[in-house]
Amino acid sequence: MIWSNDELNPPPKIVELKAGVRAADAILFVTPEYNYSIPGVLKNAIDLASRPYGDNAWNAKPVALAGASVGTLGTALAQYHLRQSFIFLNMYPLNHPEVMIANAASKFDEHGNFRDEKAKELIRELLTRLVEWTRLLRTL
Repeated sequence: MIWSNDELNPPPKIVELKAGVRAADAILFVTPEYNYSIPGVLKNAIDLASRPYGDNAWNAKPVALAGASVGTLGTALAQYHLRQSFIFLNMYPLNHPEVMIANAASKFDEHGNFRDEKAKELIRELLTRLVEWTRLLRTL
């Protein structure tokens, strides 16, 4: 397979992104949902950090997901699309808890403070479990 010059000589920002991903103990994606999927900018970042083939910065990283949307599905479809990508990227997703905050605009007060106590607890649990998951994977 022939690689494009762009993949073999990525711009400095992509080199920086890949270095940051490689240095991370784990990855937390927090995303909105656009048109039943992830934002294009996020998809591009994921793709760029996985190229060229054989130089995947995401490889074997523990990963967790969270998201918020103004809709009623609370990023469920976006998160499932990300999970599909994790298979090819060889990432190790934490499956629970699922943090999908629906109707997000109603969850903030007039000062921008997040008011949803149940969601806050889910976020705390997600972060705690991601740390545990990351430590467990290190022992394998």
